[in-house]
Amino acid sequence: MFNRHKNIELRFIKTWPEQDIVELYKAGGWWKDYYDPSGIKSLIEGSFAFAVAIDSKKEKAIGMGRILSDGVSDAYIQDMVVLPEYRKSGVGKNLVNFLLNHCLSKGIKWIGLIAEPNQDKFYSPLGFKTMENYIPMKYKTEE
Repeated sequence: MFNRHKNIELRFIKTWPEQDIVELYKAGGWWKDYYDPSGIKSLIEGSFAFAVAIDSKKEKAIGMGRILSDGVSDAYIQDMVVLPEYRKSGVGKNLVNFLLNHCLSKGIKWIGLIAEPNQDKFYSPLGFKTMENYIPMKYKTEE
């Protein structure tokens, strides 16, 4: 399943040690110092699905992604990240496919995401395409 890392397992979770998830958010550049790690529990529980890639030798989350959805029509893949030392080994690709298959198995066919610049090279081979004539937008509360 994975090239360099043979001990990787994908799993949907309802809970996970906060520090592993915080480390993943930091690896993605998304963690702010003022965030409260105790919010991780609610973040996981509030997701339609939350998946981790686990190095089973270390029993440590080394990648994650989650789905935000109403469970009926639309879904968004959010917070996709793999620790730097595990990148370019198939972990991210397998994690995205794991999330996609979950959505499709529930009958959800409109699946979107907002990628960081130049990540279209990663997502395009997995079936994603740029949404022409649409502009991702964010409310002005941060930065």
